[in-house]
Amino acid sequence: MLIYQDIISGDEVLSDTFKIEEVDKVLWTVDCKKYLKRAGEDFVLEGANPSAEGGDEDAGGEGEAVMVHDIEDQFRLNWLKTEEGLKPSKDAFKGHLKTYMKKVLTKLTEKGAPAEKIAEFKAGAPGAVKKILANYDNYDVLMGQSMDGDAMHILIDFREDGVTPYATLWKHGLEEIKV
Repeated sequence: MLIYQDIISGDEVLSDTFKIEEVDKVLWTVDCKKYLKRAGEDFVLEGANPSAEGGDEDAGGEGEAVMVHDIEDQFRLNWLKTEEGLKPSKDAFKGHLKTYMKKVLTKLTEKGAPAEKIAEFKAGAPGAVKKILANYDNYDVLMGQSMDGDAMHILIDFREDGVTPYATLWKHGLEEIKV
């Protein structure tokens, strides 16, 4: 099995259990599934007083069910939202992409990536950025478990059928780990 780690944060964000499709030589897309998941149980340590700490709001309840994407659940991805509960503005995301591109290029160079791989990234990244920014309003933005703001942000959109969710990731921002 192959696991793909973000080269900036080290977060595991993808595996070969997903059917990976390459787009424009720099992006990968993978179809996701969305399913209902029950929230986990809350555990209370012996001697703790959850009512004094405001922790008994759902006491005795089953736990709320929420819809999640399989990639989100399997890799503990987190939704990126501002304090207002919205995703970052397009300008803020554009700033992130600019920083991210530089960091990926630095990491590729540090890790001794072949010149062809670096050239492929340099040639394809600007077009991919334009494509992403043009479609930004349709994306949900997730980040890895470490919540590293400089790392890859995984984008979720829906295929043309309007039903099938898919994730978009940067091919060159991933490192393959064999397990």
